[in-house]
Parts: sequence; C-alpha cells; structure tokens
Amino acid sequence: PEYAHPYEVLAPETELVTVSPKGGATIVDPISIQLFKDDAYCVEAKEFAAILYVGGFGPSTYESVREFYDAGLIVATVCHGSIALANVKLDDGSYLIVGEKITGFSNDEVASYNTNFDEIPVPFHLEDALEKSSGGNYEQAAAPWEPKVIVSSTKKLITGENPASAKPLAVELLKLIKASA
Repeated sequence: PEYAHPYEVLAPETELVTVSPKGGATIVDPISIQLFKDDAYCVEAKEFAAILYVGGFGPSTYESVREFYDAGLIVATVCHGSIALANVKLDDGSYLIVGEKITGFSNDEVASYNTNFDEIPVPFHLEDALEKSSGGNYEQAAAPWEPKVIVSSTKKLITGENPASAKPLAVELLKLIKASA
C-alpha cells in the first residue's frame, strides 16, 4: 500500500515518475556525468514538485533528499521510507529534520510483527534514528497501525508512519503540490 495508495491518489492529477535503485550503490563514471549532465533526458530536482520515499529497507539516497529540500521542493516519506531522512545533514552540520515533528514505522509496530529487532535488515531502529535526528520530535499514532501523517510547518516535509498512512499522506501531498503550482 505504501506505493499503491499514493499512486491511486496522485496519478489522476499529476505526472508520476517512478524509480527504484534496486539496492546498493550505483556506480557512474564521473566523466560521463560531466559529459551528459546537460542532456534533455537527465533529471534535476527542479523539474519536479515533490519526491516520495515509500516503505522498504533498501538504501536511501540522501543526496536526492538534500537536492529537493535545498530547491524548496516537497520531500515526503511513508513507513520505512522515512529512513531517507534519518541522516541527512545541512551545510551547517545539523540534521535536516532537527526540530521538525517527524514519523515513520514505530518500534511498537515492529514489535507487533513478533519480530526480533536483530532480524530486521536495517542497521538501526527507524523510530530511534528519527528520534535522535529530529532532536526528540518523533511522534506516533495513538495505537500501532493507525494512520499518522505529519506536515511540517514549512509545508515542505511530509511523513507518514505506516502503510495505513500512505493514502492520507498522498492526499496531503496532492494538496501541497496543487498549492505550489
């Protein structure tokens, strides 16, 4: 649902581009980057209104988050996709999400899977990482698996806690995209 529900809300009213890194680092020849960076098919953050990271345990692309954020565009995450925000730092060395209310898959939700934390294929607990990076501003729904969506005061950062949050997050994202058009 983390991808399907936002797709259902956004596709009728926006143009979507879907990408997946398939995990691992992408190796790109630096010379090729220089030679082809101005080609029409090369993509830059400024060509979009927002970026949405959906659930999953794959590696995140901190550079993309920074590029969108620095361009004043909307960064949205849902469920485990919030891992993309955990270690992003600004030029002054502070975390991008410090002082921001933030959410993502909670420790209680992981525990309700009856799964030992050591078995999860991420090197840290998402809630703990977000709590640290945000300066103690992690929030979760009143009960596990209930939807929880947080829109930042700047309207440029939206986070959803779990799969149940995907559709309400997409509704908020669409409102912000339309407002910024």
